Amino acid sequence: MNKLRVLLVEDEADQRQLVALLLQQAGYIVQSCASAEEALNRLEVDRVDVVLSDWKLPGISGADLLSRVREQNWPVAFVMVTAYGSIERAVEAIRQGADDYITKPFEREQLLLCLQKALKTRNLANENQRLTQALDQRERLVDLIGKSPGMQRVFRTIEKIAQTDATVLISGESGTGKELTARAIHSLSKRKSGAFMAINCAAIPEGLIESEFFGAERGAFTGADRTRAGTFEAANQGTLFLDEIGELPLPIQPKLLRALQDQQITRVGGTRSFAVDVRIIAATNRDLDREVHQGRFREDLFYRLNVVRLNLPALRDRREDIPVLAQHLLSEMAQKHGLPAPVLPKSVLRALVDYHWPGNVRELANSVERMVLFAEEGVVQMADLPQAPVHASAQPFLIPNHGMNWEDHERECLRQALDRCHGNRSKAARLLGLPYKAFLYRLEKYQLAEEIPK
Repeated sequence: MNKLRVLLVEDEADQRQLVALLLQQAGYIVQSCASAEEALNRLEVDRVDVVLSDWKLPGISGADLLSRVREQNWPVAFVMVTAYGSIERAVEAIRQGADDYITKPFEREQLLLCLQKALKTRNLANENQRLTQALDQRERLVDLIGKSPGMQRVFRTIEKIAQTDATVLISGESGTGKELTARAIHSLSKRKSGAFMAINCAAIPEGLIESEFFGAERGAFTGADRTRAGTFEAANQGTLFLDEIGELPLPIQPKLLRALQDQQITRVGGTRSFAVDVRIIAATNRDLDREVHQGRFREDLFYRLNVVRLNLPALRDRREDIPVLAQHLLSEMAQKHGLPAPVLPKSVLRALVDYHWPGNVRELANSVERMVLFAEEGVVQMADLPQAPVHASAQPFLIPNHGMNWEDHERECLRQALDRCHGNRSKAARLLGLPYKAFLYRLEKYQLAEEIPK
């Protein structure tokens, strides 16, 4: 078992040597220094389990040392040593983040007990922080799943821009996870402790959307019997998600633009402006470039929103993600309904992969929920699938009239050959008239080797 390391910070040489000897005899590894500046240098490069520091030090005080240790988020326990009767300093040390304190003069057993208690307190705090971070990570990324190139690009972009305040425009078909992506950006940002407010621009009548954004003073319109804050105020120091921004009526667009430019809003019926600190994430399933060209969306507002563009791929364009998505959703839906997660046979997965999913991940989630509810004897049958995927899987592969990508055709041929040969690669290669090595090369090229079992 590794010995625990103590960093002793004491400017009086005799006291420093005495305490160091006491701790060494108790089995600790002790590093000693005479100032907080030296202690900070040691903490930068050495592993330390607990800091034992006097409050009164030359230069930087013990209290300032404690503050800097906690600012750096170093996972070390901290025990403050105070003079006899200095209860105010002891209380202040605990308030600033010390794990315990001890007053001079102290006995050997008293010191050792204090160190053990501080270490236990810090270990619990570190474990709680680790679990909280793990849960935060799970909450913000639990449904953002995918190994496809398109989703990997999405993940990389989120990591790059989450910590900034840049305005983000998320585009993608309905059901691709635009709000989920916005929540992930917020949860990974420095604003994560602030509010995340979502507003659907298509769901609010044109006459009410201004007051929904900016709030309204009492008597501003019929039914406004009290002053009400809008979503901009509610999202102050947080994130405001504007879903379906392409549906925003033209008369409201200049008012939104002004709020974004000035970071100030005025309630409907009011005269006083309020400063707001809000990050904007907008989303649309429309082609906003075309909307601008056709005069249905203001060009200046579009450029204001389109600082970072994040395009979410349709589910049919990342079919390699469907098996892992389906398995994840299966576990999630089973937990939701308190049921055991049924098995997804290869034939069912094949049907899910073949279907074109016009409703994207949302439609897949609904389909999987149905499977969980209707599966018998712990196995999903083809009869448990909604009709659309079943019909899609029953049809032969045909080249669409509008044409298709050759690689899509080649990938589909490989899949069908493997299905017909029950996963036997040699037979599938012969069926397609391909040399075995060429067949294996194509499996790796399209990442089918992992998708279909040997």
